[in-house]
Amino acid sequence: MGLEPAADDLDFGKLRHRQGCLVQGTKYTYTSRAMSAYSRLPAALAWALAAAGISLGGAQAQQLHGAEDDDDSPAAAPGSAQRQPPKLPGQELTGRLLYEFLLGEIATQRGSEGLAAQTYVDLAKRTRDPRVARRAVEMSKRARMPKQALEAARIWQETDPESPFAMQEMAILLIGQKRVDEAEPYLARLLGSNATAAPNMFMQLGRLLAINPDPAANLRVARNLAAQYDALAQAHFAVAQAAAAANEQALALGEIRRAAELRPDWEVAALYEAQLLQRRSPGEAAKRLAGFLEKYPDARDVRLNYARLLVLDKRVAEARAEFDSILKRYANDGDAIYAVGLLAFQLKEYGIAEANMKRLLDLGYRDANAARYTLGQIAEEQKEWARAIEWYKAIQGGEYAMTARMRTASAIAKQGRLDEARAFLRAVSVTGEPQRVQLLVAESQLLREANQHREAFDLLGEALAKNPDQPDLLYDHALTAEKLDRFDVLEANLQRLIQVKPDHAHAYNALGYSFAERNVRLAEAKKLIERALELSPEDFFIIDSMGWLLYRMGDLQGAALQLRRAWNGRPDGEIGAHLGEVLWALGERDEARHIWQEALKASPENETLHKTLKRFNP
Repeated sequence: MGLEPAADDLDFGKLRHRQGCLVQGTKYTYTSRAMSAYSRLPAALAWALAAAGISLGGAQAQQLHGAEDDDDSPAAAPGSAQRQPPKLPGQELTGRLLYEFLLGEIATQRGSEGLAAQTYVDLAKRTRDPRVARRAVEMSKRARMPKQALEAARIWQETDPESPFAMQEMAILLIGQKRVDEAEPYLARLLGSNATAAPNMFMQLGRLLAINPDPAANLRVARNLAAQYDALAQAHFAVAQAAAAANEQALALGEIRRAAELRPDWEVAALYEAQLLQRRSPGEAAKRLAGFLEKYPDARDVRLNYARLLVLDKRVAEARAEFDSILKRYANDGDAIYAVGLLAFQLKEYGIAEANMKRLLDLGYRDANAARYTLGQIAEEQKEWARAIEWYKAIQGGEYAMTARMRTASAIAKQGRLDEARAFLRAVSVTGEPQRVQLLVAESQLLREANQHREAFDLLGEALAKNPDQPDLLYDHALTAEKLDRFDVLEANLQRLIQVKPDHAHAYNALGYSFAERNVRLAEAKKLIERALELSPEDFFIIDSMGWLLYRMGDLQGAALQLRRAWNGRPDGEIGAHLGEVLWALGERDEARHIWQEALKASPENETLHKTLKRFNP
C-alpha cells in the first residue's frame, strides 16, 4: 500500500471508537510521566526496611509476603490465595544491606533505572529472598534489561517454586527472549494450578505467545499445551489463534469449529470463525453469523458484527434492516446505538448515522465526545465544513480534544484558507513536546494536501534537525520526501526509524512498498514487507503492499489472492487500483472495471486510483 497508513479498523467486539489522535489516517499515541524525585522516598524507605527484614519469622513474615496476593494479574491469579507462603531466609539486616536497598530505591526515584535494576539483581543473588527477587524483576523490566529480569525471575521461582506469579514472569520473559519451548513447562503448570485456571489461561495464550516472532514455534507449544484439554473449548480456541498466526488456515478453522461443537452457544467461537472466514469472503463470514443468530437471536455482539459484515459485503438493504433490528432489540443500549451509527457512517448512510449520534447525546451517553467527534466527521464527509467545526469546537477536553483541533484546522483548509488553518494549529496550547510534534505533523499534512510538498518537507526537516530520532517526524518526513522523489531521504529516514523503533510495522512496509512501486530491489522489499506482516498480520494496507510486490515480481495469481483479501477487508481506493490492475493483467477485465468503479465511489479523490484509470482508460 502507499506510504500512508490508515486508521485502525473499528473494533465492534469492544464497541469503542478508538480514534486516538488521527490525522488523515495516521494514529499517534503519546504518554507523559512526571514525578518528584523524592516524593516517594519515605515509602521507599519503609519498603526497603520491610523487604530487608528477612530475619523476621512467623506472622510478621507472612504479613510481609502477603503483598504478592494483591497482584491483579489475571493469568497468575488461580490458586494464589490458597497456597502457603514460602519459607523466607533468615539473614541479619546489616548496614551494608540496608544501604544497598536504599541505593536501589533512590536510583529509581532519580530515574537511574539501570543502576536500580542491577542493584536489586545483586541483592536477590545475595539474599535469595523471593520478595527481593520480585522487586529485581520489576526494576529490570522497567529498565528494559531482559536478561537481568530473567535472572532475577529464576531466583524468585527457585525460592518460591509454587508462586504462580513467579511462574508467569518466567514464562513471559522466556517467550520475550524467543525461548518459547523453555516457557512451555511453566505455562503447563499455570494451566494446571487449579480447576478454573485453564479456561482463563487459554483465552490469554494467543496474546502471550504473540510476543515471540516465531509463529510455528508458538503453534507447536499451543498444541502441546492443549493436548491435555481436548474437552475444553478454550483450548481449541487458543490453538486456532496460533494456527491462524502461523498461516495454517485449515487447522485454524478446524480448531475453532471444534470449540463451537463443545460450546454451541459460545459467541466468541462464532465471531472468531467469522473473522477467519472473512479473509476469504465477507459473504461466508456473514453466513456463519446469520446461522448462529437463527439459534441465538439475542447474541448482541454477534448481531453487531453481522451488521458490520453486511456493510463490508455492500449488502445495503440487508444492512439497513439489521440496523432497524438492533435498534428495536437494544433501544436504550448506548453501545449498540453507537455501533449502528458507526456502521451507517461507514455505509455512507449519513442520515441514519447522524440521527443515532444525536440520540446518544440526548440519552446522556457516557462518551459524549466520541459522538460529537463522529458528528464532525459526518459533516466533513458531506463537505459541511462550518457544521463540522461546530461539533469539533464542542469537544473541550478529554482524549478527542487534540484530534478535534487538528480536524478543525483541516476543515478550515478545505475551504481554501490554508494560512488561517496553519495559524489555528500554531495557536493551540500544548502540554509538552509530544503534542507539539502532533500539531507540527498535522500542519505538514495540510501542506501536502495543498500540494505544497516542498514547504512540508522543509517544515519537517527543520523540526527533525532539532529532534533527529523522533519517530513521527522521521516517518512523515519520509512520506514527504517520496512526493519530491527524494528517495535517498526516504530510505535514510525509514532505516533510521527501524533502528529507533524496531517494531514500527509501517516503517518496514513503507520502505518495502517504495522499492516495489519503483520496481527496484524487490528481494529486499519482500523481506521488509514480510517483517511488517509479522508485526501486523491483519493490516490490510500491508497485505496490499505484499500483493503489489508479488505483481511486480510476476506472480499474478499470488498478487490477486493477496489483493482480494486486502480489498475484502478494506475497500480503499488505492487497494482497488492495485487489484484492478492485476485483474486486468490476468484478462479479467470486466471484474477489473467493476473494482475500479467501486473504488472510485469509496475514494473519489485518490491519486493512485486516478493515475491507474488514466493509464488504462477502461
